[in-house]
Amino acid sequence: MFLVPPDLTRRTGPDLRTAVRGVFLRLLAPGILLWLAITGVGLVLTGPLKDWNRSESALNRWLQESRDRTWDSVTALWSHVGNTEIIIGVCVIAVAVLWWRTRRWWFAVIPALAISLQSAIFVTASAVTGRVRPDVPHLDPAPATSSYPSGHVGASVALYAGFAIMATGIERTWLRRVVIGVCSVIPVLVAYARLYRGMHHLSDVVVGAINGLACAGLAAHCLLHPRPDHPRPDDGSSPSSEQTAPA
Repeated sequence: MFLVPPDLTRRTGPDLRTAVRGVFLRLLAPGILLWLAITGVGLVLTGPLKDWNRSESALNRWLQESRDRTWDSVTALWSHVGNTEIIIGVCVIAVAVLWWRTRRWWFAVIPALAISLQSAIFVTASAVTGRVRPDVPHLDPAPATSSYPSGHVGASVALYAGFAIMATGIERTWLRRVVIGVCSVIPVLVAYARLYRGMHHLSDVVVGAINGLACAGLAAHCLLHPRPDHPRPDDGSSPSSEQTAPA
């Protein structure tokens, strides 16, 4: 899995200088490129491909026609999982517990870094693109941000993909598979709920998911770049490695 850093389970973390450098070079710098790509796609969707909205609305209308009270209630719960307060609350608790249990702050902060970067990209890209929401009745209050990209989907993917990446280090196979499976399903439920409830176009959801997944991968790698736990074997260049010639 390319999102998982090879030294995820290392026991020693970076010093402050290395950590700051990692955040700037391996998180923020790629994050700017990600923002440019997401914003560029959004400007295309709201410009040359503006008529694509009508094509995508067919899916939203089909989902609208399939609505009933049961699924309205179920999707309300799923959509709520992606709300800002829920994402932040789950993240804070998870970071605190992981930090306490593992004593590895550089490991525990992965989900916090992921949702922070995702949020920054989502909010600014949404402000620039200003895409209107689907032309169907909305079952949720429309937030101030525009339809593109989906913040609910992006945040849930960033958080739970971060958890899934971290879970690859679980030694018990059955537990590792369960945790990764649950973390993989939750964002899918959020995405379906946002479509069902008329809050996003399909492309909003897809790009939101890409944003969240990329941010989770960047967060996992920025502080966990390869670095040996022990000094490299002496290559013979130091004075201590020189052998004393026999007398």
